[in-house]
This record gives sequence, structure tokens and C-alpha cells, in this order.
Amino acid sequence: MPRDPQDLHRTLGELVDAHQAGGRYVVTRAEAGRALGVSDEALKKAVQRLVAKRRLAVPRRGFFVIVPVEYRQAGAPPPSWYIDDLMKFSGRRYYVGLLSAAALQGAAHQQPQEFQVVADGQLRPVTAGRARIRFFRKLHIESTPIMSMKTETGKMHVSTPEATALDLVRYLKGAGHIGHVASVLAELAERMDASRLAGLARLEGDLPSAQRLGHLLDAVAASKVGTSLATWIAERRPRFVSLRSDRSSKHATKDERWRVLVNEKIEIEA
Repeated sequence: MPRDPQDLHRTLGELVDAHQAGGRYVVTRAEAGRALGVSDEALKKAVQRLVAKRRLAVPRRGFFVIVPVEYRQAGAPPPSWYIDDLMKFSGRRYYVGLLSAAALQGAAHQQPQEFQVVADGQLRPVTAGRARIRFFRKLHIESTPIMSMKTETGKMHVSTPEATALDLVRYLKGAGHIGHVASVLAELAERMDASRLAGLARLEGDLPSAQRLGHLLDAVAASKVGTSLATWIAERRPRFVSLRSDRSSKHATKDERWRVLVNEKIEIEA
């Protein structure tokens, strides 16, 4: 005899409660199906009921986030609570990067409006409650140095300050306008190491991003952090690159140190 939907609702609720009591804030459809021994359709209806009650959020199909009472109004706990589990579920290598990493390192000029994650494959943005998670694809992600940062529910991977700085320039459109990036770099530079930055630039081999970053570090009076980077770039003597690749450089001035065509005025945010 099939279970009564209300009984299944209570059983799924009990499973969710047990997970939360054990400090787990995610459950997958496969896991719930095995634990409850029900059909996909029956489980789907039970999940819908808990979503309606704001007990579960569903950022990705088959992946459910448990919502504790203090986050019912927001619709879900912060992404840091479940991002590691979500990326394991998605089968992707990842790290929290760009403005989100800068914020975690105390260098957020403003609170990021989205949670930014760099992954080794293309992923669509997801939402859970009020939070939006945006993904940026990066080849050879294994070359990026990361830190393991503790969260309320476990841990997550976060790019180092040096990797964060390079990514802010590499994914400029995702990070915002160039003045905002410069403002973040002004704060992030205090946590950066000159030799580690140069070593990472050599490893990744992305000369244009390194050149632009060096110019921005000079612009925010953090040229000391770029000393070793400048030496490496001088040895390579690359071609000039535009500060903004999407704008004309016809009337740009030249930054000889970094071999950058300065085609936009940098206005640091107060």
C-alpha cells in the first residue's frame, strides 16, 4: 500500500530534522529516496510541501538546502553553509573567488550582491532564498592556490589574496567597473605577498591580466606588492595591452612599466 502523502511529508520532515540536529544542512534527492524508500513522484510532492513551508530550498535540481528557523525569512542560509556540498554534488572543482573571496579576506569595499564561485566547468547561476550564486569558468583551476576556510557547517575553498587579485582583473565584468576593482585591490594589497604574486603569475602565464593588475596596484599606491611581478614582466617584454579590452585605445596613454595602454581613467571609490 502506498504511503499517505501527509505521512511522507512528516517522514521527510523527520529526516530533515535529523540532518540539522547532526549539523548537516543539505540532503540530496537520491539520499532522501534511499532513506524513505519512496518513488520520485512521492518524494517530489513531499519536497514541494517543505519548500512551501520554507523548510527546504532547492538551488539545483536534486539538491536540497535545509533552512533553519533563523533563516526562514531570507529563504535559505548563506551560500557558505552549503557551497562545498553543492560543488561536490555537481562534480566540479571550485573555489570561492573574486569579490566574495575579497570580502572573506576583509577587503570588500561594498558587500557583494552575489556569491561568486570559480569552477572548472560552465555552470548556470543558482538561487536559494535571497542569495544568488554566480559561477565563472576557469581552465586549469588546479594551478590556483586556495585556502580552506572554516564555515558554520564545515569548510569551503577560497582563493588566496594573490589569486583573488588576478581573478578580479581576469573576470573584470563580473567584478564590476574598474574603479570598484581598484578600490578592492587597495584593501586587498595589504594581505598580498610580492613573491607569491609573481610566482602565481608565472605559473598561470596570463600576461595580460598580470600587466593590468600591476598597473592597478600602482594606481592605488601599492606598487611594492608588484615589484617582483614587474621584474618578471620586464623579462618577458610582452606587447602592450589595453587596460579595458572592450574600449578603443586610440587616444590611450602608455604605462611603460607594465606595458599597458591606459584607455580609462581610474576613479577610486571613497
